[in-house]
Amino acid sequence: MQKWSARRARFRELISGDKCYHPGSVFDPMSARMAEHVGYEMGMFAGSTASMTILGAPDHIVITLSEFAAQCLRINRAFDLPLMVDADHGYGNALSVMRTVEELEIAGVSGMSIEDTELPQPYGMDGEQRLLSQDEGVGKMRAAVAARADKNGIAIAARTSAVAIAGVEDAIKRVRAYQETGVDAIFLVGVTTREQLDAIAPEIKLPLILGGTPAELKDAEYLASRGARIALQGHNPIRAAVQAIYATMQAMRDGTQPENLENMPSKELLRVAMAEDAYDDWMKKYI
Repeated sequence: MQKWSARRARFRELISGDKCYHPGSVFDPMSARMAEHVGYEMGMFAGSTASMTILGAPDHIVITLSEFAAQCLRINRAFDLPLMVDADHGYGNALSVMRTVEELEIAGVSGMSIEDTELPQPYGMDGEQRLLSQDEGVGKMRAAVAARADKNGIAIAARTSAVAIAGVEDAIKRVRAYQETGVDAIFLVGVTTREQLDAIAPEIKLPLILGGTPAELKDAEYLASRGARIALQGHNPIRAAVQAIYATMQAMRDGTQPENLENMPSKELLRVAMAEDAYDDWMKKYI
């Protein structure tokens, strides 16, 4: 679709620049509209928030590709921002990764990451994370790139947690290898210090995406100087939504009357969340 192409071009423009952006963490059509309304440059849909939204489950990779892609499409229908998504391990081996790319292209996604963590967690690991071999990681990244319908379309980010699991030296080896596969960006998770980032950044020739980072790595200008173009800030909107739903239900269960509930949205905000202006216009034009 033409509008998907325009968003993908915008996403590539953003990651090719010299600034570091914080994406709006979105999880459904209403959160997507609000992210656009407040001025975010792009949205981010994570695997963890997908699991919470669709299944009400923790991030144990029990969600399916079809469920994830369907929610991506719902989000993309609701706003006009580029959407970056966390496609986890690609829902299987390298051939599954190819299918994942195809489905997320159809769903309008602008950028996606494929990671080299062994997922879902193997038997007996007791919460410990383990990386795929570098060769298997390279195979997945090559498969993702090959599956694209258009090399200038959906952007592929090679994601690795090697810094946290195996150390900086292994992360550098993987970054070097993944960059040779034709991916468009490198996505690092588990970087906790400037020393780590300063060691790895010179090896990265592509735009850098960072997962959640501690206070030491919140300076957007510093991150931009190290090649970071996207820095995630966690996924607090969905967590806040959980608290708001609970508090409202508890208050009503305890006898608070609807007109006395606190922290309720204004009519204007509800109109934004539901795109009511657009629907009113369509009603007048076509019905």
